[in-house]
Amino acid sequence: MTATTTAPIAATPVRTQGVPSGRLKAWATRAPLLPALIFMIVVTQLPFVATLVISFFNWNALYPKARHFTGLDNYRQVLSDADLRHSVWTTILLTVAVVVASLVLGLALALLLDRRFRGRGVVRTLLIAPFLVVPVAAALLWKHVLYNPEYGLLNGLLHYVGGPQPDWISNTPLLAVEASLVWQWTPFMMLILLAGLQSRDHQQIEAARVDGASDWQIFRHLTLPHLRRYLELGALLGSIYIVQNFDAVFTITSGGLGTANLPYTVYQSFYQAHENGLASAAGVLVVIGSIIIATFALRVVSSLFREEVARG
Repeated sequence: MTATTTAPIAATPVRTQGVPSGRLKAWATRAPLLPALIFMIVVTQLPFVATLVISFFNWNALYPKARHFTGLDNYRQVLSDADLRHSVWTTILLTVAVVVASLVLGLALALLLDRRFRGRGVVRTLLIAPFLVVPVAAALLWKHVLYNPEYGLLNGLLHYVGGPQPDWISNTPLLAVEASLVWQWTPFMMLILLAGLQSRDHQQIEAARVDGASDWQIFRHLTLPHLRRYLELGALLGSIYIVQNFDAVFTITSGGLGTANLPYTVYQSFYQAHENGLASAAGVLVVIGSIIIATFALRVVSSLFREEVARG
């Protein structure tokens, strides 16, 4: 009888039929997002690339055959032109004033709504309403219902008490634009800060009250430090919008009386002066500024998420 030896059979990977690999699983998971991604690229990125290309050309729409490549000349003109520099300063002043005033008023309203009282839900809904109004409609409301010197509500109240009848837009044009934007953006700041107030550690606050801390001490040493991230987030998100605001300036003052901000100047260069290259260069600078602010906003949002995860 002869002995037979069997060699060990090497294990070979067995591929199960019908089970996709890890890469296919990843693509299958991401596939539903591809139409949205393609749509976003077509709608946002391709126009920006076209704007970037046009910004390097001296291109007047009235003389399309005279266009030629100029490199960075349009950017030099944007940064050196006195009117454009003034519009940049107006944009900064408008943004800072609106954001700071909205944050202060939003914080006051958030502290009010954080307390329990009868009709709090109705009050909260009414306070949120200005943020839901279409920006152009809000600007028209302020221009005609409130600011009009003949039939406006403000002059009507002053007439009732025997006061003067000023022309609000002519006398204080930039303040008139700022007031309409503050009215519209205060509810947004209020919602962000109210969310921050409701995420406080109430046991810590109760312990501070037991130790004899006053309301001001609790607000200064506990509430305000806790709200720092939310204040930063509101300031950054508000700045992103106000820097690009066009509706209020166009509707209330038409960019006159020293209220022309950078977006309105871009509009003038493009639609009135037909300087496509110059307008594109100014638009690119606005986008770059918005991206810088948005980067800081995303960092603040990420830190808030990390804090919430760590707290949970």
